[in-house]
Amino acid sequence: MCFSLMAKFLILAILMGSAAHIQVSSLHFNFQSFTEQNRNELSFDNSTVAKSAIQVTYDVRGAPITNQSGRAIYKDQFQLWRDNKNVKATFSTTFVLNILNQTAQPGEGLAFVIAGNKDLPENSEGQWLGIVNGITNGTNQSQIVAIEFDTKKSYEQDINDNHVGLDVNSVYSIRQVPLTRVNLANGTDIKVQVRYDGQNITVFVANMETPLLSEPIDLSEYLPEKVFVGFSASTGDDTQLNCVKSWAFDGSDIGGDSKAFRVLIAVLVPAVVLLAGVAFYCWRRYRARELDDDIEGLINGTNLAPKKFRLKELKKATGNFNPKNKLGKGGFGTVYKGIWRNKEIAVKRVSETSRQGKQEFIAEVTTIGSLRHRNLVKLIGWCYERHDFLLVYEYMPNGSLDKFIFYDETNSGPGEVTLNWEKRLSVIHGTSQALDYLHNGSEKRVLHRDIKSSNIMLDSEFNARLGDFGLARTIQENLKTHHSTKEIAGTPGYMAPESFLVGRATIETDIYAFGVLILEVACGRKPGNQSEQNSYNNSIVHWLWELRRKGRILDAADSRLGGEFSEKEMECVLILGLACCHPNPHLRPSMKTVLQVLSGEADPPVLPPERPSFVWPAMPPSFVESDYTHTGSQLDPFSDLTGR
Repeated sequence: MCFSLMAKFLILAILMGSAAHIQVSSLHFNFQSFTEQNRNELSFDNSTVAKSAIQVTYDVRGAPITNQSGRAIYKDQFQLWRDNKNVKATFSTTFVLNILNQTAQPGEGLAFVIAGNKDLPENSEGQWLGIVNGITNGTNQSQIVAIEFDTKKSYEQDINDNHVGLDVNSVYSIRQVPLTRVNLANGTDIKVQVRYDGQNITVFVANMETPLLSEPIDLSEYLPEKVFVGFSASTGDDTQLNCVKSWAFDGSDIGGDSKAFRVLIAVLVPAVVLLAGVAFYCWRRYRARELDDDIEGLINGTNLAPKKFRLKELKKATGNFNPKNKLGKGGFGTVYKGIWRNKEIAVKRVSETSRQGKQEFIAEVTTIGSLRHRNLVKLIGWCYERHDFLLVYEYMPNGSLDKFIFYDETNSGPGEVTLNWEKRLSVIHGTSQALDYLHNGSEKRVLHRDIKSSNIMLDSEFNARLGDFGLARTIQENLKTHHSTKEIAGTPGYMAPESFLVGRATIETDIYAFGVLILEVACGRKPGNQSEQNSYNNSIVHWLWELRRKGRILDAADSRLGGEFSEKEMECVLILGLACCHPNPHLRPSMKTVLQVLSGEADPPVLPPERPSFVWPAMPPSFVESDYTHTGSQLDPFSDLTGR
């Protein structure tokens, strides 16, 4: 019945759209890399495609690239505004830059440009960044807006020689922001996203969750109706390679006659809204029937099933999920603070875009709901209603650990509180007790599979509570040590090297992630490049091995501690962390051994003088510790990576 009704409305909408003869399209492209085949899609001026990237400043004759400028522009325009600027387009673009300094100092810069024409201005090398020249700078005839990535302080007005700026018809930026955690010209890939909503431009750099730059601007005041998008760059006496390695663009292109457009809107929108309503209603009914049948049965079939809440209770507790009550957001959903029966609670609303959704929800309820330990976040209850997956926890006043051990990149400074060494040791010890309980103390062995600082919550006394069991899996047999899986789950940077080869989670992969956590807490440093799947060679672990090889392992201690720690304790913790991250899983200590080391009952494990190479299959140890058993080293099929 539903689908028959949908078909009728769909036919009606198509007929109405045909009668109106309106075209509304969007400009969309996605270059994951650049090849010779992409040349006919781009317009080059002193630029080219080479080495799978756009070389924005490049001399194909092999001559020096001093005092060069170049542009690479997408061939098609898109309409930025129409109807006397009453209708404005929006866009979002993501690209990866790679700028490599070639001289004593880098020079000059690279920019993403939105321009009225695609031509490169004459004499726009050096300080002009290929955007304008000495004649057009600061004039309306320039018709260009740019996001500059400047590597040289060419003007007194420049804030420094490593910044991002918003330029309007001039290279004198109307807004500049220094980059303190990113070096533009050291040859690393830098991911950038630029968004425009018709009123504001926001710029995100290097996977930052908050924008580096956000500025109100109406592009229609400076640019013509139709514009080109692309990149410009320059060099001066100092040179650098200005490369764009990938580029995606999605912008609404508002075209057509405005009168006919209004006719289309008046006729088609009601039909489309009704059609969407019918489709949504049918889909909700279908999904509700499918999920209702098994979720409650699966949850209530476990021991110590937590309380089932009503959706209206949790809406009331959180002020209908008011953004003011938002505590945080992660890969699996958003967490809100609430008040229920005069008690503070935390309510996690599982994200509708989460890839596993139902599986994560059931895993968390059935796993953590049956666990009882002082260093685990307590799950109070759950709710599944109207397609909403909700989890209710005890409230942790101090939030997650990562806020206290990492610098705040958005403010270029530390967080509100820096934990002293005693509290950090307490956090490490509490987390190790929680993990030992999961591996050895609970009725069923539990693999957490996502141990990281953002999943360690802190109560009012800064005691550690391990949480977020969305990826956790129980193992029925007490002696079994692994869980086979089709997808590698976890967070890059915390994942053991064998995870990328073997389709299973083990107690040893949990211990590896715990080792990374130990090093984070002691060093105040993030685990590594989380945009790469296997970041083992570019990680905190590799860095620590190098310091240890040079006899400088204590240099890794977080400088914000001000040296106020026991050097013996610090060295012990750092060595223990490296031992947990040993590339051979058979040589990682068990959690029982970890606890003995932390309590002073045992010395830290003995490590080789240099970092061992990762070899697979791993060589088995000459003995097996009595508290757990290792399985063989047969490879399972290769798996896909699920990052968090």
